[in-house]
Amino acid sequence: MDRMIYLSMAGAKATMQRQDVLAHNLANASTPGFRAEMTAFRAVPVQGSGASTRVYALESTPGYNAEPGAVQATGRNLDVALKGNGWLAVQGLDGTEAYTRAGALDVNADGVLVTKTGLTVLGDGGPINVSTNAQVQIAPDGTLSAAVGQAKPQTIGKLKLVTPEAPLQRGDDGLFRAADGDLPADPNARVQGGALEGSNVSPVETMIAMIAAARQFEQQMKMMHSAQEKEQSAAKLLST
Repeated sequence: MDRMIYLSMAGAKATMQRQDVLAHNLANASTPGFRAEMTAFRAVPVQGSGASTRVYALESTPGYNAEPGAVQATGRNLDVALKGNGWLAVQGLDGTEAYTRAGALDVNADGVLVTKTGLTVLGDGGPINVSTNAQVQIAPDGTLSAAVGQAKPQTIGKLKLVTPEAPLQRGDDGLFRAADGDLPADPNARVQGGALEGSNVSPVETMIAMIAAARQFEQQMKMMHSAQEKEQSAAKLLST
């Protein structure tokens, strides 16, 4: 009976974790550049005397879905969609260099180029400063040119674009980082100006997966209830 309880309990816990990931993905179905998080579980035997038959299902993070999202034209000068496996370098809230595919950029009150969430966008030489009321254009290689009024456009910086050779690791802040530290700028990386890459989450597939996970959780709970009833029946037999 205890084996049945262990199995159903571990299955219910794993299903709840899967539901959390699916709900997070669904909530970001319209977030530009979002990469769907994937889930996986591994069996880990319980250590200890007499527990060699007990196995827990622990969460294992295999990474994210690297498929690109659909690119939509916006016509906005500060919107860029990363091409291929390119990533945009930004400064995380912890001060470290991180990478994102969200290319909706803006200029904050201090004249610094930032993302829509306020993260500083990094150039080849650090943060990029933009003059007040300047019209900014972004070239396919990430070079930024700014012009004030009728003045001739001047180059003010270049986006740091990277192309990782190995999959990046997603942090708790939703940004991605390389396991071996900061990546070098890739001169061959390209962007599409006036466009944004959408999320690669499929709302329909995610909803179906959530329904399947809910039904699986219900089955696990039924197993636990069945184990309880059998335990009570066994206790009555032994007490007579």
